[in-house]
Amino acid sequence: MSLPHAILTALIEKPSSGLELTRRIDKSIRYFWPATHQQVYRELGRLEEAGLIRALPSSGPRKEYEVLPAGREELVAWVARPEDPKPLRSSLLLRLRAAAVVGSDGLAAELERHRALHQAQLEEYLDIERRDFTPRSEAEKDRLQHLVLQGGISLESHWVSWLDAALAELARPAPHDQPR
Repeated sequence: MSLPHAILTALIEKPSSGLELTRRIDKSIRYFWPATHQQVYRELGRLEEAGLIRALPSSGPRKEYEVLPAGREELVAWVARPEDPKPLRSSLLLRLRAAAVVGSDGLAAELERHRALHQAQLEEYLDIERRDFTPRSEAEKDRLQHLVLQGGISLESHWVSWLDAALAELARPAPHDQPR
């Protein structure tokens, strides 16, 4: 249910054509809620059909959409609606669990690859923070957007730290089985 809300958020910030909207999502929202262009266009049609957005009258070939009052009300209600955390699904953690059963040959390379990906994402987030959030703004919009970014920084920092520990554990010599 979150993609429609991501689209409503982006359209409240700035009415946009589908193409412009997908570009804006690719620049920001994709970091925590990725969506393909096809998903965005499909959802625009659903939101328009539901009466939450409308295409603005235009003379150009591209429709530009804006949020209607019902769309804003839906977003306000969704922000306050309780939602339980979703269980983590990670093929990497599942691979570690499988390695406990079948052995860890080749696993270190995959952990190193994941570490490099998380380190690169962390560096990108830190660059965004330096570029967009200094000096710190007191506006609620800026503070909340910075909190989203700080969440991403914390998650990527955690993954890098955890992967360092996992790689260290894999590199540790296995103790020989001791007779009882």
